[in-house]
Amino acid sequence: MVGATLGLLAFIFAFTFGLAPSRFDNRRQLLLDEANALGTTYLRAGMLPEWGEEVRRLLRDYIGHRLDAVRSGDVTEGIRRSENIQQQVWMEAETVGQENPNSIVVGLFVQSLNQMIDLHASRMQAGLRSRIPGAIWLGLFAVASLSLATMGYHAGLSGTRRSLAILAVAVTFSVVIELIADLDRPQQGVLRVSQRALLDLQQSMRADVPARPE
Repeated sequence: MVGATLGLLAFIFAFTFGLAPSRFDNRRQLLLDEANALGTTYLRAGMLPEWGEEVRRLLRDYIGHRLDAVRSGDVTEGIRRSENIQQQVWMEAETVGQENPNSIVVGLFVQSLNQMIDLHASRMQAGLRSRIPGAIWLGLFAVASLSLATMGYHAGLSGTRRSLAILAVAVTFSVVIELIADLDRPQQGVLRVSQRALLDLQQSMRADVPARPE
């Protein structure tokens, strides 16, 4: 009975641990893709016939709000501000597009802007909604508790002395569960998705801003 429960627990651990790292890597890749799309949109905004500097200012504010949300932990407010800026930039793009319907530059800008907005939605899905289901967590904790209980029951029946090995097994289970939970939470715990791509982009945007005359 002990062997069967431990084998089942190992299977659930393997299944759950296989989900968490893949989703963590997906969030990290989406952040890099979004940073690239933002950088492309920012560069193409500089070639717009008009409103280019205003669009660039909005994009700088956009990145600032995204990074502030990560630092403060207020993701809901960060998303709200980001989506408001998206709407403003899109309105500017509509205005420029209507005034220059045959412009290739405007078309390229709209294409990169649309990709930026799509990646924002993908990041929200991957970071806030694509989590390990509660039913899997419930099953994991139930099987882990049952495994430890059967190990203790078996030790009592066999009349053996309490061993530190049981404590080591319990600690090992706890560490693995904590690692899975950490990987499943993108901006909480120890293992976090690095924002370095957005930080580097923000620094390059700031360096691109001309200095104000004194």
